[in-house]
Amino acid sequence: MTLKIDLIAHITRQMPKFSKGQRLIASYILEHYDTAAYMTAYALGEAVGVSESTVVRFATELGFSGYPRLQEAMQELVRSKLTSVQRVEVTRARMRDDEVLENVMSYDMANIRKTLAELDPAVFDAAVEALVQARRVYIFGAGSCRALANFLAYYLKLLLPDVRLIAAVGETEILEEMFPINQDDAIIGLSFPRYSSRAVKALHFAHSRGAQVIAVTDTQRSPIADFATYLLLAHSDMATIVDSLVAPLSIINALTVAISLKRMEANRATLTELESLWETYHVYQPAEKQPSENTHDE
Repeated sequence: MTLKIDLIAHITRQMPKFSKGQRLIASYILEHYDTAAYMTAYALGEAVGVSESTVVRFATELGFSGYPRLQEAMQELVRSKLTSVQRVEVTRARMRDDEVLENVMSYDMANIRKTLAELDPAVFDAAVEALVQARRVYIFGAGSCRALANFLAYYLKLLLPDVRLIAAVGETEILEEMFPINQDDAIIGLSFPRYSSRAVKALHFAHSRGAQVIAVTDTQRSPIADFATYLLLAHSDMATIVDSLVAPLSIINALTVAISLKRMEANRATLTELESLWETYHVYQPAEKQPSENTHDE
């Protein structure tokens, strides 16, 4: 199933066609989708009093290739629609206090593994080339993605001739900062659930002006995916108070390293001069203090 539909609305429309057992499943999902999203087909069947095979047939009846695809759709619904309070409640239902460290880091590692397995290297390479060839590179991220945008901008400003971090938060100011963007430029937009409407509008504007759009998001159903010239998908599955952004951060790291290699000779003189400047003005503190000249061993 690839249609961009609201799962809740789709289930509601299909309700008259379901069998008695399927209606039990549908009702449970409509009322408890935050819980159902993380239940196996067997567990969901147990909860409503039907067999595991009935749950699987229900997913197929909805148009999914199997129950795992339905589960993904439910999890996406959880990530995009749950409030902060609901996220905490889901977390409480899924893990005890003494399980937090192991669970959170396990989710993060799983997100990186799945992202690496599914990310198309050809799309990644094309995105790198578009950034290297662009006259100017814009970077935008709202909410928690703002931290990723700042991190990326810090490094790309060392490597590319013209990088603009869109710092404005108001929609009018964002568009004003982006006003010069055109087909010679590229923009990197980052957005993860709950998706920022500002990110959607910014990338829509960039797309309308013919810019190369590199969208870093979690799914093809993301509202910024439609505007992407190059779509870099990163898993962020973790319905907690925080977003799991380790996989998109890893993509950002990979973009930065790839650009640094492509522009190694062009940037050599600049980076050498910067290193000299940092050393002259003692920008960075040594990790350990050097022993004083008048310090003597006892």
